[in-house]
Amino acid sequence: MPYPNIYLIKDLARITGHSVYTIKYYLKIGLITEVSRSPETGYRYFDNSSVEKVNLIRSLRKAGKSIKEIYELL
Repeated sequence: MPYPNIYLIKDLARITGHSVYTIKYYLKIGLITEVSRSPETGYRYFDNSSVEKVNLIRSLRKAGKSIKEIYELL
């Protein structure tokens, strides 16, 4: 099985079309989680499943779901 792609928060933001601020907000409220964090730099790392989850959140928001409703769905 191939290794998943690993992204920094800025890459996740670029790929999904969200701002870094929005990604950090989703992390803060528990909608998404980082895959790992570098102990040396503190950088958060994300993978392809993070991209899919952020895209799902975007779709649900566009469909009119509130953050609370999305949190309950996930």
